[in-house]
Amino acid sequence: MNILYVCHRFPFPPKRGGKIRPFNMIRHLSRNHRVTVCSLVRSDDEAKEGEGLASHCARYEMVRVSDPMQAARMVARLPTAVPSSFGFFYSPELQRRIDAALARERFDLVFVHCSSVARYVENVRGVPKILDFGDMDSQKWREYAQAKAIPLAWGYALEAAKLEREEARLARRFDLCTATTRAEWETLEGMRTGVATDWFPNGVDADYFAPAGRPYDPDRIVFVGRMDYYPNQQCMQWFCAEVMPRLREVRPSLRLAIVGADPSPAMRKLGELPGVTVTGSVPDVRPYLHEAALMVAPLAIARGTQNKILEGMAAGVPVVCSRVAAGGVDASAPEHLLVATTPEDYVAAIVRVLDDPAERARLAAAGRARMLSHHAWPQSMRRLDAIVERCCTHATPLREAALTT
Repeated sequence: MNILYVCHRFPFPPKRGGKIRPFNMIRHLSRNHRVTVCSLVRSDDEAKEGEGLASHCARYEMVRVSDPMQAARMVARLPTAVPSSFGFFYSPELQRRIDAALARERFDLVFVHCSSVARYVENVRGVPKILDFGDMDSQKWREYAQAKAIPLAWGYALEAAKLEREEARLARRFDLCTATTRAEWETLEGMRTGVATDWFPNGVDADYFAPAGRPYDPDRIVFVGRMDYYPNQQCMQWFCAEVMPRLREVRPSLRLAIVGADPSPAMRKLGELPGVTVTGSVPDVRPYLHEAALMVAPLAIARGTQNKILEGMAAGVPVVCSRVAAGGVDASAPEHLLVATTPEDYVAAIVRVLDDPAERARLAAAGRARMLSHHAWPQSMRRLDAIVERCCTHATPLREAALTT
């Protein structure tokens, strides 16, 4: 098949959540199909790195945008029914290139990852179309509204309402829609759009994120995640204020490493607290995972799959996380990971692992085994293949009807 693939972030290198899922889809689909990728980059460095995608697809269209211009496009949408966040991912030049590709050649499938770029192809007719929402962004913005103070909360609530309406409208412009987790799929189904839906999970590179086979530090714990991302910032501020002091009362030598790119000034300031290190961007997170006795993921806002948890479990590092974060992983507590809610819960769960090497070994082995069985990319991509076949088979009569009108 000849596939046009549109995504909101240029999917190479696959170093962050918004790039990992589309990259693995593109790489997989390109093994048996011709894939043209269309997406945006936001810096010269990102553009240079993105050139590596050439070995994983037939061709790509890369359009450079600037954040100030994209911010202006967001503001311009404030008084409209269009979600402001969509402006961040809109480029007239990318629209022209997508239109030109569609005019130049016939595609057998149009695949879109993320609703924020679905508008580029919503009016395309005569070709089967799949919209992979990944996460249902409207629900994430709704959670932001609950976490923020007024007046910011009002803005987030407005954006959530606009997004929810737009997600339902866009879904009806496609032949089949998908999500990342069963919970996200249930949200999508709850919109009652009448469109066929399905879901397929994110995977993890279990060979890359493999156990180190060397001793760990029983007094070191780690959090991994981009530190310019609000849910990560929020959870680390809470954890450092509410949990770390209690932990250090029990284990004075305990240390926490916060590992992730682009920490804000407030996040860097956490590094001044006793026992806390904020690394900023690192070339490889694996040494930090392998050195730690466990990973924490105390997220209060968590939509979709938490790739950081998948990577930690694949690396044989036990995970202690919030209930909402655990909901994005196909694993069970306390069999594969531990779940906590209150500061006291976190202290008890973390100390339980730190004080009992046998329990740590059990969780490490069970967590990795679960990743291999339920979050391996090959299994996920087999689900994707079935979804693509289902869409193309179902959409064929609609395509033929459109071509004759």
